[in-house]
Amino acid sequence: MSAVIDDHSHGHEHAHGPAKGLMRWVLTTNHKDIGTMYLWFSFMMFLLGGSFAMVIRAELFQPGLQIVQPEFFNQMTTMHGLVMVFGAVMPAFVGLANWMIPLMIGAPDMALPRMNNFSFWLLPAAFLLLVSTLFMPGGGPNFGWTFYAPLSTTYAPESVTFFIFAIHLMGISSIMGAINVIATILNLRAPGMTLMKMPLFVWTWLITAFLLIAVMPVLAGVVTMMLMDIHFGTSFFSAAGGGDPVLFQHVFWFFGHPEVYIMILPAFGAVSSIIPAFSRKPLFGYTSMVYATGAIAFLSFIVWAHHMFVVGIPVVGELFFMYATMLIAVPTGVKVFNWVSTMWEGSLTFETPMLFAIAFVILFTIGGFSGLMLAIAPADFQYHDTYFVVAHFHYVLVPGAIFGIFASAYYWLPKWTGHMYDETLGKLHFWLSFIGMNMAFFPMHFVGLAGMPRRIPDYNLQFADFNMVSSIGAFTFGATQIFFLFIVIKCIRGGAPAPAKPWDGAEGLEWSVPSPAPYHTFQTPPEVK
Repeated sequence: MSAVIDDHSHGHEHAHGPAKGLMRWVLTTNHKDIGTMYLWFSFMMFLLGGSFAMVIRAELFQPGLQIVQPEFFNQMTTMHGLVMVFGAVMPAFVGLANWMIPLMIGAPDMALPRMNNFSFWLLPAAFLLLVSTLFMPGGGPNFGWTFYAPLSTTYAPESVTFFIFAIHLMGISSIMGAINVIATILNLRAPGMTLMKMPLFVWTWLITAFLLIAVMPVLAGVVTMMLMDIHFGTSFFSAAGGGDPVLFQHVFWFFGHPEVYIMILPAFGAVSSIIPAFSRKPLFGYTSMVYATGAIAFLSFIVWAHHMFVVGIPVVGELFFMYATMLIAVPTGVKVFNWVSTMWEGSLTFETPMLFAIAFVILFTIGGFSGLMLAIAPADFQYHDTYFVVAHFHYVLVPGAIFGIFASAYYWLPKWTGHMYDETLGKLHFWLSFIGMNMAFFPMHFVGLAGMPRRIPDYNLQFADFNMVSSIGAFTFGATQIFFLFIVIKCIRGGAPAPAKPWDGAEGLEWSVPSPAPYHTFQTPPEVK
């Protein structure tokens, strides 16, 4: 691809760069500023959610009650899940989308810049509200991040109302962000940038945005039904009034399963840019990657009841959801095959982004295998609500989403900051994260298969050894992320100046602009050959 960049002012009052001071960030409509704010916010939430996880692992370091009350332990598991899913992973990918999509498609900015600003600033408000529940009478939400009724309706602390409102705010923010992504990709591509020429990251985000618009209103619906049950005398989830707690699970997981793909698809896209760059050859099977992404998105809507095999759904339903769930492995397998084929006979180098991307492929595949085990309905009767499930989804989300975010951050940091990060420190961060992550989550498979239940602050003596290993791994992984913060700040403050294209094999329009990327880019659209 070749690109012509024109940075003349064109009569825009802000063309010469950002305003000064705090108001630049409060009022900005610039996609790079907003992307940066999303990324910093996400990292702060990652540390907060991680600190909740540290409390959980400290309590589980030994059998017996160590440091917190059981009620507070439940608040920690709940808040850890909510903050990590809605506060760390999703805003990180929205930040990457804001920064990179306009650069990748040759757009001057996002299509709806003021809405972009609003959708970001809803998030600090939502999470202030969510975290403040911990300081309210009765404590914060204590019913798990899936907030199953009737636990979350009949027995909830008073603060549940604030939790519901916080969820609404996050949902509004997500929907606006998704509308913006779709409007941008469909309307602001540079001349010659056809849909099938877009980088895979843009494709995965386009499909993710449609998923968000489809399922966020469902989440809003289920928390509103909760609110009505708690305060307005309805009985959606109360059997005494003719309702059904299983209805909650159906509605929640109809949102919840596409949600886990919302958290993983942008990582698929980022890795599909990173692996070709460090293999120095084009992505193998681009078209099949696009179709596989679409297939995953479609299938994500028809597998939700695999979370509910034990509630007593009809056996025909169990069979349908079992086979549909296994079917998702096919397009995912296509992706893994294509990533491996891209590396095959490439001129590989192993810089930090590539290390995270390769770890992503390997560990995500392990998470996928344990997912296939959980998809088998009769086997799931044994696995359900044990630590095996915790092991499975942390093997999907930590190497999947989090490693995908780290890979992207290292890959694009030179473009964002104009400096190279310290490669030695980056590799150290990778290896400590990799070892800590596997130490933390692999033993959970064993204790889960041995029957250790989830969401408990105390456990039988037989599980003690693996839990101690798990906790040490978790502390290692957690502490390592403070080190990542140091690497990023060191990169921003200085470091070798980055060229426009710091990676040999990197392709795409984002590498045609200088590093750091100017405040305004592509005000005259580039020509895509």
